[in-house]
Amino acid sequence: MTTIDLTPLYRSSVGFDRLGSLLDTALRSEKSATGYPPYDIQVQGENQYAITLAVAGFEESELDIQVEKGVLSVRGKKTENSNEGSYLYQGIANRSFERKFNLADFIEVTAADLSNGLLTISLVKEIPEAMKPKTIAIGKSSNTLEHRDKEKAA
Repeated sequence: MTTIDLTPLYRSSVGFDRLGSLLDTALRSEKSATGYPPYDIQVQGENQYAITLAVAGFEESELDIQVEKGVLSVRGKKTENSNEGSYLYQGIANRSFERKFNLADFIEVTAADLSNGLLTISLVKEIPEAMKPKTIAIGKSSNTLEHRDKEKAA
């Protein structure tokens, strides 16, 4: 198994402690992933994304979508139906599955839609106002100016 040394990254950045374990998990899960169901990840705008999974044969009631601790989980569980008869050949996968996607900070799931065998999950990156960049004016702070004005008045 390959290990990645992120020491140079940690020397010049703050708050990326989780990155190492995230990469390690991704490398491990890719080796064990079955590739079912296939999926696409699209960028639809500056802060909008969509994950589309091919879930042919699944109904809405057989799908479960959850977000917990920054991980989006999509599960499909086929209900057993013994009245369908027997098959000479069965090439359409009807097996249960679970797909997990790690979400970056401030990514929120906004909607999910099942149409023509494709499950599309819409995501948006909503950065809180307190986290958005702000311009800091160069000059004296208002507290310093008020303090000097009080000294002059006395």
